[in-house]
Amino acid sequence: YVYIPVFVIGVILNILALSVFFCKLNKWTETRVYMVNLAIADFLVLFTLPFKMISKNTHVNTQCLILESAYFINRYMSIFLITITAVDRYITIWYPFKAKQVRSPQKSAVVCGILWALMVSIVSLNKSLEERDECGCCFHKASKKPSIHSLASIIWGFFIPLTILSFCSIQIVKKLTKNKNSNSHKEKFVQKSINIIFANMAVFVICFLPINLANIIRFIADYHEATCTTVKSINIFVQAAGMIANTNCCLDAICYYFVNKEFKEASMELAPNYFSSYKQGSENQDFEIM
Repeated sequence: YVYIPVFVIGVILNILALSVFFCKLNKWTETRVYMVNLAIADFLVLFTLPFKMISKNTHVNTQCLILESAYFINRYMSIFLITITAVDRYITIWYPFKAKQVRSPQKSAVVCGILWALMVSIVSLNKSLEERDECGCCFHKASKKPSIHSLASIIWGFFIPLTILSFCSIQIVKKLTKNKNSNSHKEKFVQKSINIIFANMAVFVICFLPINLANIIRFIADYHEATCTTVKSINIFVQAAGMIANTNCCLDAICYYFVNKEFKEASMELAPNYFSSYKQGSENQDFEIM
Protein backbone atom coordinates (compact mmCIF):
# COMPACT_ATOMS: atom_id res chain seq x y z
CA TYR A 1 0.00 0.00 0.00
CA VAL A 2 2.98 2.34 0.35
CA TYR A 3 3.30 2.38 -3.45
CA ILE A 4 -0.24 3.75 -3.90
CA PRO A 5 0.35 7.34 -2.63
CA VAL A 6 3.73 7.45 -4.40
CA PHE A 7 2.04 6.33 -7.62
CA VAL A 8 -0.89 8.78 -7.39
CA ILE A 9 1.15 11.82 -6.33
CA GLY A 10 3.96 11.02 -8.76
CA VAL A 11 1.61 10.60 -11.73
CA ILE A 12 -0.17 13.89 -11.00
CA LEU A 13 3.08 15.84 -10.58
CA ASN A 14 4.77 14.34 -13.63
CA ILE A 15 1.72 14.84 -15.84
CA LEU A 16 1.75 18.49 -14.74
CA ALA A 17 5.49 18.67 -15.50
CA LEU A 18 5.14 17.14 -18.96
CA SER A 19 2.15 19.39 -19.71
CA VAL A 20 4.25 22.43 -18.89
CA PHE A 21 7.26 21.23 -20.88
CA PHE A 22 5.29 20.34 -24.01
CA CYS A 23 2.43 22.84 -23.98
CA LYS A 24 3.58 25.99 -22.19
CA LEU A 25 7.28 26.46 -22.82
CA ASN A 26 8.21 28.04 -26.14
CA LYS A 27 11.98 27.65 -26.28
CA TRP A 28 13.82 24.34 -26.18
CA THR A 29 16.93 24.64 -24.02
CA GLU A 30 19.49 22.10 -22.84
CA THR A 31 17.85 22.06 -19.42
CA ARG A 32 14.41 21.52 -20.91
CA VAL A 33 15.65 18.52 -22.92
CA TYR A 34 17.15 16.90 -19.81
CA MET A 35 14.11 17.69 -17.66
CA VAL A 36 11.68 16.25 -20.22
CA ASN A 37 13.66 13.02 -20.37
CA LEU A 38 13.86 12.92 -16.57
CA ALA A 39 10.10 13.40 -16.29
CA ILE A 40 9.54 10.60 -18.83
CA ALA A 41 11.90 8.27 -16.96
CA ASP A 42 10.19 9.04 -13.64
CA PHE A 43 6.76 8.54 -15.19
CA LEU A 44 7.78 5.16 -16.60
CA VAL A 45 9.10 4.07 -13.18
CA LEU A 46 5.71 5.00 -11.72
CA PHE A 47 3.99 3.05 -14.51
CA THR A 48 5.77 -0.14 -13.42
CA LEU A 49 4.78 0.20 -9.73
CA PRO A 50 1.24 -1.31 -10.05
CA PHE A 51 2.70 -4.26 -11.95
CA LYS A 52 5.42 -4.54 -9.32
CA MET A 53 2.78 -4.81 -6.59
CA ILE A 54 0.83 -7.43 -8.53
CA SER A 55 3.85 -9.46 -9.70
CA LYS A 56 5.88 -9.37 -6.49
CA ASN A 57 4.77 -12.85 -5.39
CA THR A 58 4.69 -14.46 -8.83
CA HIS A 59 7.44 -16.70 -10.15
CA VAL A 60 10.04 -15.37 -12.55
CA ASN A 61 8.88 -15.46 -16.19
CA THR A 62 9.32 -13.45 -19.36
CA GLN A 63 6.75 -10.84 -18.32
CA CYS A 64 8.50 -10.47 -14.96
CA LEU A 65 11.91 -9.94 -16.59
CA ILE A 66 10.45 -7.28 -18.90
CA LEU A 67 8.89 -5.43 -15.95
CA GLU A 68 12.09 -5.66 -13.91
CA SER A 69 14.14 -4.40 -16.85
CA ALA A 70 11.76 -1.47 -17.45
CA TYR A 71 11.84 -0.56 -13.75
CA PHE A 72 15.64 -0.54 -13.48
CA ILE A 73 16.23 1.07 -16.90
CA ASN A 74 14.18 4.07 -15.85
CA ARG A 75 15.66 4.25 -12.36
CA TYR A 76 19.19 4.38 -13.76
CA MET A 77 18.06 6.86 -16.42
CA SER A 78 16.87 9.15 -13.62
CA ILE A 79 20.23 8.85 -11.86
CA PHE A 80 22.27 9.56 -14.99
CA LEU A 81 20.04 12.40 -16.18
CA ILE A 82 20.40 14.13 -12.81
CA THR A 83 24.17 13.61 -13.09
CA ILE A 84 24.46 14.85 -16.67
CA THR A 85 22.40 17.93 -15.76
CA ALA A 86 24.94 18.69 -13.02
CA VAL A 87 27.78 18.28 -15.55
CA ASP A 88 25.95 20.64 -17.90
CA ARG A 89 25.65 23.21 -15.10
CA TYR A 90 29.33 22.80 -14.27
CA ILE A 91 30.40 23.46 -17.86
CA THR A 92 28.10 26.48 -18.08
CA ILE A 93 29.34 28.04 -14.84
CA TRP A 94 33.07 27.31 -15.14
CA TYR A 95 33.55 27.50 -18.91
CA PRO A 96 30.86 29.90 -20.22
CA PHE A 97 32.62 30.65 -23.53
CA LYS A 98 33.35 27.00 -24.30
CA ALA A 99 29.80 26.13 -23.22
CA LYS A 100 28.42 28.14 -26.13
CA GLN A 101 30.33 25.87 -28.51
CA VAL A 102 29.67 22.47 -26.91
CA ARG A 103 26.11 23.01 -25.63
CA SER A 104 22.90 23.01 -27.66
CA PRO A 105 19.42 21.46 -27.32
CA GLN A 106 20.21 19.15 -30.25
CA LYS A 107 23.39 17.87 -28.59
CA SER A 108 21.51 17.37 -25.33
CA ALA A 109 18.91 15.31 -27.22
CA VAL A 110 21.71 13.16 -28.70
CA VAL A 111 23.20 12.66 -25.22
CA CYS A 112 19.81 11.56 -23.91
CA GLY A 113 19.36 9.17 -26.82
CA ILE A 114 22.77 7.61 -26.13
CA LEU A 115 21.90 7.29 -22.43
CA TRP A 116 18.62 5.54 -23.22
CA ALA A 117 20.38 3.12 -25.57
CA LEU A 118 23.11 2.39 -23.00
CA MET A 119 20.66 1.84 -20.14
CA VAL A 120 18.47 -0.49 -22.20
CA SER A 121 21.51 -2.49 -23.37
CA ILE A 122 23.27 -2.71 -19.98
CA VAL A 123 20.19 -3.51 -17.88
CA SER A 124 18.90 -6.05 -20.40
CA LEU A 125 22.33 -7.73 -20.49
CA ASN A 126 22.51 -7.81 -16.68
CA LYS A 127 19.06 -9.37 -16.48
CA SER A 128 19.95 -12.02 -19.06
CA LEU A 129 23.13 -12.94 -17.16
CA GLU A 130 21.58 -12.78 -13.68
CA GLU A 131 21.33 -16.11 -11.87
CA ARG A 132 17.80 -16.77 -10.61
CA ASP A 133 16.38 -19.77 -8.80
CA GLU A 134 13.53 -21.52 -10.56
CA CYS A 135 11.29 -20.86 -7.57
CA GLY A 136 12.39 -17.22 -7.37
CA CYS A 137 9.81 -14.46 -7.22
CA CYS A 138 9.53 -11.41 -9.41
CA PHE A 139 11.38 -8.32 -8.09
CA HIS A 140 13.02 -10.49 -5.44
CA LYS A 141 16.52 -11.96 -5.23
CA ALA A 142 15.88 -15.54 -4.21
CA SER A 143 19.37 -16.86 -4.94
CA LYS A 144 21.84 -16.90 -2.05
CA LYS A 145 24.80 -16.62 -4.42
CA PRO A 146 26.56 -13.22 -4.35
CA SER A 147 25.69 -11.36 -7.53
CA ILE A 148 28.70 -9.77 -9.20
CA HIS A 149 26.40 -8.12 -11.73
CA SER A 150 24.45 -6.49 -8.88
CA LEU A 151 27.66 -5.20 -7.31
CA ALA A 152 28.82 -3.80 -10.66
CA SER A 153 25.46 -2.07 -11.09
CA ILE A 154 25.84 -0.41 -7.70
CA ILE A 155 29.27 0.93 -8.68
CA TRP A 156 28.52 2.21 -12.19
CA GLY A 157 24.85 2.95 -11.52
CA PHE A 158 25.22 4.94 -8.30
CA PHE A 159 28.65 5.54 -6.81
CA ILE A 160 30.27 6.78 -10.03
CA PRO A 161 27.34 9.16 -10.75
CA LEU A 162 27.38 10.24 -7.08
CA THR A 163 31.10 11.09 -7.35
CA ILE A 164 30.55 13.10 -10.54
CA LEU A 165 27.48 14.84 -9.10
CA SER A 166 29.31 15.71 -5.87
CA PHE A 167 32.34 17.10 -7.73
CA CYS A 168 30.23 19.23 -10.07
CA SER A 169 28.00 20.50 -7.27
CA ILE A 170 30.95 21.47 -5.06
CA GLN A 171 32.71 23.23 -7.92
CA ILE A 172 29.55 25.11 -8.90
CA VAL A 173 28.97 26.23 -5.30
CA LYS A 174 32.59 27.45 -5.10
CA LYS A 175 32.17 29.47 -8.28
CA LEU A 176 28.82 30.90 -7.23
CA THR A 177 30.13 31.77 -3.77
CA LYS A 178 32.98 33.69 -5.37
CA ASN A 179 30.54 35.56 -7.61
CA LYS A 180 28.30 36.17 -4.63
CA ASN A 181 31.10 37.94 -2.78
CA SER A 182 32.07 40.05 -5.81
CA ASN A 183 28.58 40.91 -7.02
CA SER A 184 26.39 42.02 -4.14
CA HIS A 185 23.31 43.00 -6.17
CA LYS A 186 22.87 39.36 -7.24
CA GLU A 187 23.68 37.93 -3.82
CA LYS A 188 20.08 36.92 -3.12
CA PHE A 189 19.74 35.00 -6.39
CA VAL A 190 23.14 33.34 -6.07
CA GLN A 191 22.29 32.14 -2.56
CA LYS A 192 18.98 30.75 -3.78
CA SER A 193 20.80 28.85 -6.54
CA ILE A 194 23.26 27.43 -4.01
CA ASN A 195 20.35 26.28 -1.86
CA ILE A 196 18.79 24.58 -4.89
CA ILE A 197 22.03 22.71 -5.61
CA PHE A 198 22.25 21.47 -2.02
CA ALA A 199 18.57 20.50 -2.08
CA ASN A 200 19.00 18.51 -5.32
CA MET A 201 22.06 16.80 -3.88
CA ALA A 202 20.21 15.95 -0.67
CA VAL A 203 17.26 14.47 -2.60
CA PHE A 204 19.64 12.35 -4.70
CA VAL A 205 21.50 10.98 -1.66
CA ILE A 206 18.39 10.42 0.50
CA CYS A 207 16.55 8.59 -2.28
CA PHE A 208 19.30 6.43 -3.77
CA LEU A 209 21.93 5.88 -1.06
CA PRO A 210 19.79 3.58 1.18
CA ILE A 211 18.88 1.14 -1.60
CA ASN A 212 22.48 0.85 -2.78
CA LEU A 213 23.79 0.38 0.76
CA ALA A 214 21.11 -2.26 1.30
CA ASN A 215 22.22 -4.12 -1.83
CA ILE A 216 25.87 -3.96 -0.73
CA ILE A 217 24.90 -5.42 2.65
CA ARG A 218 22.96 -8.16 0.87
CA PHE A 219 25.98 -8.92 -1.32
CA ILE A 220 28.24 -9.20 1.76
CA ALA A 221 25.70 -11.42 3.50
CA ASP A 222 25.48 -13.71 0.48
CA TYR A 223 29.28 -13.80 0.17
CA HIS A 224 29.66 -14.89 3.80
CA GLU A 225 26.66 -17.27 3.56
CA ALA A 226 24.61 -15.54 6.24
CA THR A 227 21.77 -17.32 8.01
CA CYS A 228 18.23 -17.23 6.67
CA THR A 229 17.14 -15.00 9.54
CA THR A 230 19.83 -12.45 8.70
CA VAL A 231 19.00 -12.55 4.99
CA LYS A 232 15.31 -12.08 5.78
CA SER A 233 16.07 -8.97 7.86
CA ILE A 234 18.28 -7.59 5.08
CA ASN A 235 15.52 -8.21 2.53
CA ILE A 236 13.14 -6.11 4.64
CA PHE A 237 15.73 -3.32 4.61
CA VAL A 238 16.09 -3.70 0.81
CA GLN A 239 12.31 -3.40 0.36
CA ALA A 240 12.06 -0.34 2.61
CA ALA A 241 15.00 1.31 0.85
CA GLY A 242 13.40 0.54 -2.52
CA MET A 243 10.26 2.38 -1.44
CA ILE A 244 12.37 5.40 -0.49
CA ALA A 245 14.06 5.27 -3.91
CA ASN A 246 10.66 5.34 -5.63
CA THR A 247 9.75 8.62 -3.92
CA ASN A 248 12.39 10.25 -6.12
CA CYS A 249 9.77 10.24 -8.90
CA CYS A 250 7.70 12.67 -6.82
CA LEU A 251 10.58 14.77 -5.51
CA ASP A 252 12.05 15.30 -9.00
CA ALA A 253 8.76 16.81 -10.17
CA ILE A 254 8.74 19.21 -7.21
CA CYS A 255 12.33 20.23 -8.03
CA TYR A 256 11.29 21.27 -11.56
CA TYR A 257 9.41 24.19 -10.04
CA PHE A 258 12.38 25.51 -8.12
CA VAL A 259 15.24 24.97 -10.61
CA ASN A 260 13.74 26.58 -13.67
CA LYS A 261 12.27 30.08 -13.75
CA GLU A 262 10.60 29.48 -17.11
CA PHE A 263 8.97 26.34 -15.79
CA LYS A 264 7.78 28.27 -12.74
CA GLU A 265 6.09 30.93 -14.82
CA ALA A 266 4.38 28.36 -17.07
CA SER A 267 3.23 26.36 -14.05
CA MET A 268 1.46 29.46 -12.75
CA GLU A 269 -0.59 29.57 -15.95
CA LEU A 270 -1.68 25.94 -15.51
CA ALA A 271 -2.50 26.29 -11.81
CA PRO A 272 -2.77 30.02 -11.04
CA ASN A 273 -4.47 29.59 -7.68
CA TYR A 274 -1.92 27.12 -6.39
CA PHE A 275 1.12 29.09 -7.47
CA SER A 276 -0.20 32.60 -6.85
CA SER A 277 1.53 32.79 -3.49
CA TYR A 278 4.89 32.38 -5.26
CA LYS A 279 4.29 34.73 -8.17
CA GLN A 280 4.88 37.96 -6.33
CA GLY A 281 8.29 36.85 -5.13
CA SER A 282 9.31 35.58 -8.57
CA GLU A 283 8.63 38.62 -10.74
CA ASN A 284 12.05 40.19 -10.27
CA GLN A 285 14.21 37.06 -10.46
CA ASP A 286 16.75 37.45 -13.27
CA PHE A 287 19.28 34.84 -12.19
CA GLU A 288 18.87 31.09 -12.65
CA ILE A 289 21.34 28.30 -12.18
CA MET A 290 19.94 26.25 -15.04
